[in-house]
Amino acid sequence: MSTLARLLPVALALATATTFAAGVGYENTPQIPGQKWKVHDKNRPNPAVVEPGDSFSHQAPAPADAVVLFDGKDLSKWKGGKDGKAPWKVENGYFEVVKGTGDIQTQEKFKDFQLHFEWSAPNPPKGESQGRGNSGLFLHGLYEVQVLDVYNNKTYADGQAGGLYGMWPPLRNAMKKPGQWNTFDVIFEGPRFDEDGKVTRKASVTVIHNGVVLHHKQEFNGPSGHQNTPKYFKYDSTGPIRLQDHGDPVRFRNIWIRPLGEYDEPEK
Repeated sequence: MSTLARLLPVALALATATTFAAGVGYENTPQIPGQKWKVHDKNRPNPAVVEPGDSFSHQAPAPADAVVLFDGKDLSKWKGGKDGKAPWKVENGYFEVVKGTGDIQTQEKFKDFQLHFEWSAPNPPKGESQGRGNSGLFLHGLYEVQVLDVYNNKTYADGQAGGLYGMWPPLRNAMKKPGQWNTFDVIFEGPRFDEDGKVTRKASVTVIHNGVVLHHKQEFNGPSGHQNTPKYFKYDSTGPIRLQDHGDPVRFRNIWIRPLGEYDEPEK
């Protein structure tokens, strides 16, 4: 292999890193379908900051028909790691990402649902942009609502906390200070496919962050990706809730989910 061939990957990596650092984003990524912006576009405006209320839905008790995914005691409803057991740390009523152990996901799969989810960024904060308090909430294990400390932390617009990663920025930045608890209240409808695998309905989501609406019935263009635009593929329209190990000790608590029923369902 020539010296040029050996150095080319390094040069490309450095060029990409420089592009990102210069504009807090990228300029050499594909265009997002149906938008004028590129994925993680450094020129895309960041959402306005709004100070959220003090306690919107914090520690909200689960409704009687909800599936409690974390009750403050253990991760028995989750799986991951080499032995299939979720290897993240549980203490003091929350659980915390353990760097290098990999993502975890629920044992159970869900179709359309209402999800309550509380999380806290590390305090004191470390790093910047996407390297600060980063995790991710993946609906059906595929569609990411970004978890990131964006309190006085600049990053690209479609990577903001509550953003539909690589697709849509949140309408507002409603982040709490590092160490304080944030809430996501999510209503998600999964995609539908015909017999040939064609999408008949895209996945869509409503996200409320600390009482502030970030998205309302916003559609996903496909599964989430980094610097790319993945396409839909046919599956049974059910999937787990997946949480990302991005290397930061993000904490989670009080997670519950309600499968959405249909109108005029008979009483059970």
